Amino acid sequence: MIVPVFSVLSMFSAGLPYTLQYLTEPLKNRKGVVLALLANFILVPALTILIIKVFSLHPTLEAGLVLAACGAGAPFLIQLAGMAKVDVALAATCLILLLPATAIFMPIVVPLAIPEADVNAWSILKPLLLTMLLPLVAGILLKRFLPMWAERLQPWAAKLSGIALVLLFLTSLLLYFGTVISLFGTGAILSAVVFVLGCYAIGYLIAWRESIRELIGLATAQRNIAAATVVATLSFETRGPLVMVIIISLISMAILFPLAW
Repeated sequence: MIVPVFSVLSMFSAGLPYTLQYLTEPLKNRKGVVLALLANFILVPALTILIIKVFSLHPTLEAGLVLAACGAGAPFLIQLAGMAKVDVALAATCLILLLPATAIFMPIVVPLAIPEADVNAWSILKPLLLTMLLPLVAGILLKRFLPMWAERLQPWAAKLSGIALVLLFLTSLLLYFGTVISLFGTGAILSAVVFVLGCYAIGYLIAWRESIRELIGLATAQRNIAAATVVATLSFETRGPLVMVIIISLISMAILFPLAW
């Protein structure tokens, strides 16, 4: 329950200060768009293949790693950008680019990479639409037609999303702490750490301007855990993929939020 609440609040808050034209303007930079897509949907999966070859993970844990690699764009990016004091508007632009790309990429690639997965395109697209894209659009429309209300609501939406983030982290830690501890020595924890840091390095190094390296690093490292969780829950009979997705989620929060701070 906390995950969709956090997603809705974060995306709604991100849309309130900006117009649609302002957020989509950076998408005219074709080089930037190509490099962002290359980082998230080519280089990150390539890194994942390398990690799988190096670490001897259980096949179900490998499946969870693949799911995380195939999903980009997450509402956490808005919070990360705010903490890092980088361009929050550009962070929202990244989500406008990466969320639809994930909805196209995952249903195509996941069945090829994990033949036993039964992936339904709508099951991926639905949570992206309801908890991310639609709240962002709602915030933008409110800014367009009722700017005074948007200005009043934005600080409250930002504070509430921050509270939801803390609750999400604490809840995840309490629920899955035992599971995470039980996987020490299996390579799952270390591979998740390497995955998150490697994704950040990919985004940081591929950034087309020095001023946005931190943001693109964060945008690449913060995978779309919501989409990965949906596929892991609905497409597998075993809990292994979901457990790995949760581990990556916790490791991401443990690394990226202090890094942004």
